[in-house]
Amino acid sequence: MAKSKRMDLRFPPLLAGMKRGPAVMIPKDIGMVISYTGIGKKSRVLEAGAGSGFSTIVLANICKDVISYERKGEFAKIAEGNVKKAGLKNVKIKQKDILDGIREKNLDLVLLDMPGADKAVPPAYKALGKKGQLVGFLPNSEQAKEFYFKCGESGFRTVFMLENMVREYEVRPYGMRPKNIGLTHTAYLVFARK
Repeated sequence: MAKSKRMDLRFPPLLAGMKRGPAVMIPKDIGMVISYTGIGKKSRVLEAGAGSGFSTIVLANICKDVISYERKGEFAKIAEGNVKKAGLKNVKIKQKDILDGIREKNLDLVLLDMPGADKAVPPAYKALGKKGQLVGFLPNSEQAKEFYFKCGESGFRTVFMLENMVREYEVRPYGMRPKNIGLTHTAYLVFARK
């Protein structure tokens, strides 16, 4: 029996060979964002914390347009290079801090993957359209709790928090079992809907 080629299951072919700088949001979490928000080909998305541009690329692959704020110049350049390599034309990377304000209006989704994300909740609320949604990607429980409560204080009618864990399996002729190492906690995802 031929052995299947091992591929890093955390990244789809769309992201193969992309340059990495800061930590990236991985597909298990991006998939949750897409699934729970229902964004699609008519959606306008703003994200803050472009990092290496991995989530930017996945979102732009399915959405009408994506605007990505990145306050660090070196990260913005990495993200721009990766977006160009992916061949996407519906992305704008702006070297900008979201805490300095959001010019875009009537957005369908604002995705925050940044330190101090709770401080960006009020401007995000104002930038979202009538049924807009906000998602925070938050590595620590304290951050997630602050973000959760800030969403409630800012007028969002529905707020909930999820965590996604993935287990890969070893498949062998003599038995199948979970691998000893799994991809457990990456971040808490807090969803807020207007």
